[in-house]
Amino acid sequence: MMIMTTRESRAKEGSSAERLKEIIEVFGRYNLIRGLTPEKLRHILEDLGPTFVKLGQLMSSRPDMLPDEYCRELALLRSAVRPMDFEDVRQVLEREYGRDYTEIFRFIDETPLGSASIAQAHAAVLRDGRSVVLKVQRPGIYERMDQDIKLMHKAASVAKIAVRTGDVIDFGGVLNEMWSVAKQELDFLAEAEHIKRFNELNNLDFAEFPRVEWELTTSRVLCMEKIEGVRIDENLALTEAGFDLRELARRLASSYVKQVLDDGFFHADPHPGNILVKDGKIVWLDLGMTGTLSPRDRELFKKAIIAVAAGDVYGLKAAVLGISRHSGKINHSRLTDDLDGMLSRYGSLELGSINISEVMRDLIGIARSNGLSMPPGIAMLSRGIITIEGVISRLDPETNVVSIFTDVTSQTLIDEFDIFKELDKAKALLLGIGGRTAELSTNLSEALRLASRGQGKLNIELIGSEEPLSRINSMVNRLIICILNAAILIGSSLLCLTDMKPKLLGIPLLGVFGYTASLILSAWLLYTIMIGKKH
Repeated sequence: MMIMTTRESRAKEGSSAERLKEIIEVFGRYNLIRGLTPEKLRHILEDLGPTFVKLGQLMSSRPDMLPDEYCRELALLRSAVRPMDFEDVRQVLEREYGRDYTEIFRFIDETPLGSASIAQAHAAVLRDGRSVVLKVQRPGIYERMDQDIKLMHKAASVAKIAVRTGDVIDFGGVLNEMWSVAKQELDFLAEAEHIKRFNELNNLDFAEFPRVEWELTTSRVLCMEKIEGVRIDENLALTEAGFDLRELARRLASSYVKQVLDDGFFHADPHPGNILVKDGKIVWLDLGMTGTLSPRDRELFKKAIIAVAAGDVYGLKAAVLGISRHSGKINHSRLTDDLDGMLSRYGSLELGSINISEVMRDLIGIARSNGLSMPPGIAMLSRGIITIEGVISRLDPETNVVSIFTDVTSQTLIDEFDIFKELDKAKALLLGIGGRTAELSTNLSEALRLASRGQGKLNIELIGSEEPLSRINSMVNRLIICILNAAILIGSSLLCLTDMKPKLLGIPLLGVFGYTASLILSAWLLYTIMIGKKH
C-alpha cells in the first residue's frame, strides 16, 4: 500500500487550493451576483475544462433535475476537446497491457478519430490483420474528476449563499447525481458489458452493434471491431449510396423503440455521431451511457403512450403517479388539471403530428411543478427521445416517433393478451370479492351497532380541497368578526342610554372603548376584503 509523504500531501493540498481558487475566479468572471442564466452556466463549464464539459453533457440529459432551458443550452457543449499526445496514449496502453503495444498491434493511427473529455479513439490494426478501434482513457482523469467534483461542491455552496441560485438549481444534488453516472462511464469494462448486452438482445436484421475484443479490454482501454459506415446525418452521402432516407428513419425509430419498450435497455446518448449506416443497417456506437427501465416502468410508460394517444387524462395521471416518486401530499385536482390542459393542446392534432419530445418535456415539467420526481431511467429516456427524434426528423420529417411507439405498444398489448390469464384474473377477483363480502357484512353490522348507540364517527379527507377549505375558513372567520363587531357596537350604543360613569365627551368610558374596538375591527375587515380582491 502506498503511503503519501508529508511533502506529497502538502503538494496535493496546494493543488486543490489553487484549483478551488481557479473555480471561484471563473464564477466571479461571469458576474453571478446578477444571476445565473443557461448561457452563463455553459460558458462557465467550458472555461473550467474537460471535467466540467463532461459534467455539463451529463446534466443536459436530466430535465427532471434542471429546467428545460438549461438542458437545451448544455446540450450545445462541444464534444471535442484538445487531443492528448500519442506518447500519453502509448503509456496508457503499455501500463494496461504490461508490454510494448507493438507486440499486439501492427499499426495504430496516431491521429485520433475523436477526442472527448474522458477518452479519445484511435484506429488500429491487430497483428492478425483485423481492424479495431481503441478507446483510451485520459491518464488520471478519474482522480482529476473526483477532485474537481469535491471542489465544485465547495464553490457551489459559496455561490449558493452569495448569488442565491438555490431557487434555480440544487447544485449539490446535481453534482452527486452526475458523478454517480460519470463513474460508470469511466469504467470501460462496464461499457464492454453494455455492448455485450445490446448484442445479446438484438434480434433485428437491420440493427447492429460492434463486437468487443475482450482479451484487449481493460477498465481504461476498450478495444472493439472497427465498423465503417456513413453517419446518419449525412443525407447527401446516404442518398448517393442509394439508401431510402424514409426507410432508414423508420428502421432507426423501430430499433430505438425496441430498445425502450421490449428490452428496457437503451442508448442514452443517440446523437448523430454515435449512429452509422452500413449496408442499410443501423449501427450503434459509443455505448457508455445507457438507460434502464424496469418491467413495471416499461408497462407504465406504454400506458402513458396509449393515454396520450387516446386523450385519456385519468389513464395518463395513473401512469405518471405510478412512475414518479413523491413523498409529500399531492394536489390531485391541480395535477389532473395540468395533465388535462396538456392533452387538450394535442387533442386537435392527428397522432402522426404529435411531437413526442414536446410531450416528454411537458410531462416532466408538470411532474416537477407538482412535486413529483422521475426515476433516472425515465429522465435519461426523455433526453434520449428528444435527441433521437431530432435525428429522425432530419432524415425524414414525415416519420413520427409517437406513431411507432403507439403501434408497437398496441401490438404488444395484443400479443400479450391471453384469454386464459384474463379468466384466471377474473376468477381471482371474484374469489376476492366473495371473501370481502363476508367481511363487509360484519363491518357494516358493527357500524350500524355503533351508530345506534351514538358512537359512530366518520372521517373524510377531501383530496385537493385544501385551497377551497382555506377560503371557506377565512370567510367563516370574517363572519364571526362581523357578528362580534355588531355585538360590540350594539352594546356600546345601549351603554350610551345609561348614566354610567366615568364619562368622556358625555359618553360612558366603557362605551368609548367599545366604539374604538368596533372601529378597529371594521377597518381590519375592510382591509382584508380589499387585499382579497387583489388576489
